[in-house]
Amino acid sequence: MAEEHYLELSENPVQFEHASSVNNVFFDEANKQVFAVRSGGATGVVVKGPDDKSSVAFRMDDKGEVKCIKFSIGNKILAVQRTSKSVDFINFIPDYPHTEFTQECKTKNASVLGFCWTSWNEIVFITDQGIEFYQVFPDKRSLKLLKSQSINVNWYQYCPETAVILLSTTVQGNVLQPLAFRSGTMTKMTKFEIELPVVPKPAKLTLSERDIAMATIYGQLYVMYLKHHSRTANSPGAEVVLYHLPREGACKKSHVLKLNTTGKFALNIVDNLIVVHHQSSQTSLIFDIRLKEPDCAVNTHQPVLPARSIHPYRIPLSGPAAVPTQPPVPCQLYSSSWSVFQPDIIISASEGYLWYLQVRLPPTVHLLQDKGKLMDFLLRRRDCKMVILSVCCQVLDGQQKGSLPVVATVFDKLNQVYKEHLEAEQSYTAAVESGPSRGGAAQKQPVRTQAVIDQSDMYTHVLSAFTERKDVSHKFITAVLMEYIRSLNQNQITVQHYLYELVIKTLVQNSLFYMLHQFLQYHVLSDSKPLACLLLSLESTYPPAHQLSLDMLKRLSTANDEIVEVLLSKQQVLGALRFIRSVGGHDNVSARKFLDAARQTGDQMLFYTVFRSFQQRNQRLRGNPSFNPGEHCEEHVAHFKQLFGEQALMKPSTV
Repeated sequence: MAEEHYLELSENPVQFEHASSVNNVFFDEANKQVFAVRSGGATGVVVKGPDDKSSVAFRMDDKGEVKCIKFSIGNKILAVQRTSKSVDFINFIPDYPHTEFTQECKTKNASVLGFCWTSWNEIVFITDQGIEFYQVFPDKRSLKLLKSQSINVNWYQYCPETAVILLSTTVQGNVLQPLAFRSGTMTKMTKFEIELPVVPKPAKLTLSERDIAMATIYGQLYVMYLKHHSRTANSPGAEVVLYHLPREGACKKSHVLKLNTTGKFALNIVDNLIVVHHQSSQTSLIFDIRLKEPDCAVNTHQPVLPARSIHPYRIPLSGPAAVPTQPPVPCQLYSSSWSVFQPDIIISASEGYLWYLQVRLPPTVHLLQDKGKLMDFLLRRRDCKMVILSVCCQVLDGQQKGSLPVVATVFDKLNQVYKEHLEAEQSYTAAVESGPSRGGAAQKQPVRTQAVIDQSDMYTHVLSAFTERKDVSHKFITAVLMEYIRSLNQNQITVQHYLYELVIKTLVQNSLFYMLHQFLQYHVLSDSKPLACLLLSLESTYPPAHQLSLDMLKRLSTANDEIVEVLLSKQQVLGALRFIRSVGGHDNVSARKFLDAARQTGDQMLFYTVFRSFQQRNQRLRGNPSFNPGEHCEEHVAHFKQLFGEQALMKPSTV
């Protein structure tokens, strides 16, 4: 079971003073900071954040119990709520006065439910009668009201990532009013209603703030509603209903996650996955809304994987009582003292720890049997490359060989993502080369994610070792290689020559020369200079490879020099001469290169024929058979005279 824990708590948690030694612990979702507040005389505050920069300790005057405390973005201004009527502010900007200043809410008889910083100097007060949006002037120690909105509010939620506040209105609390904030402006978004379960009259359900969460999933903002099991309905369990909240337009119910059980739940978002923690069973479920059933207005999802608990976590003992040999204490997972925050934070106030929840991908490989679905799941995850490559190796493994259709599905899914990345890069390059368009936004350079598995990745980590396997039939190896090449071609991706080389080597090692001949004859293997050179090197094993190589080089038409070099290296000097004439290059080739090759053969008549051929060329081009000094043929002229006498040299024609 141990290897099946696909969720874990971060190795290096944020540590803070636990609840037993302080009066209050607060969490600020925007800055990911924990405030441990100790009262008595002066109020001592220790702030712990994700890094040392965001951690700070300070004292402030004790003016009553702290109800809420948060820094503005960048720890510039501290806001503290001690009463239901006002919020106090303290500057933390260097060289600014540290004296507290206060802002009372403007609405008469209203109670401040809380506040949210939307930028380093903009803050929203949420009261039971509406909202008040302020700009803070730290130098003047004052605030200016930018906008206010009257509306009865039961409770609110804030999504820092999108700067959207969700207000619960009406008696049942199920009509939600979202408001978006950006650079001093407030936008009222379309309000919507959460469908509550039907209960027998006269009972009435109200929507609890505990059952609502907001989060960004795949770049879109969603409101998640934890709909508990209704005793009257024949529902098998609770559900999480997702409402898609666009910047403009109506909010729509878009996904339903089936939990198939009842009880207390908590929600996190990790790597675009919705994690649902179930307290009584001490397990968690994960859902991926992109793995959806096609053609449904509202997509109903079952968990991607079976329920599993978070990986056990041990708390190392510290402090004066700790003994070096003392083993770490197991942490109580799914404790009632846990608080869960969006997107991926779990806090244990009793133990003084803040963890980030993480997904472990390797265990998912064994839990998700459908390899196509597994690939869809893995390709959307952050650190997926090595896990995907391990799945490819597993699919090709001798012991659990996937059928070729499964292999084809895996390759097609990988190459679809690869193709999309190549197209994005081409489009970006074209946009950069054409220069900025008038009024158009500058195109962003595409980011290469770990999901882009290119040909070199497949060659290095999967195919190269696979072709060396002795426990797998050469037929299956060849079929797999050709399947990968087919998939690349289908996605219009240029196949790299080293993949063709792998095919050729596999065929030659298994003496499948007939198949090699067919692949080349029917252009299953695309022509390239490196491939032609590889074929040449196989001549001693398979003599026809020499001619196949020459044919390929001829088809390339840009490889004339290589063909000449190949023929000359094989001492086929007349063949090289005939070839260069056939492509119209005879007038420009180096005479010395051909004369060197002819002389090396030791065949005097061959040397005579080649020498005479170039003399005739000189006569035709310049009206004189002699070689120019720049051609460096003096030693060959001397050799010719020695063999055949000076009288054998062509004389200039007198026309």
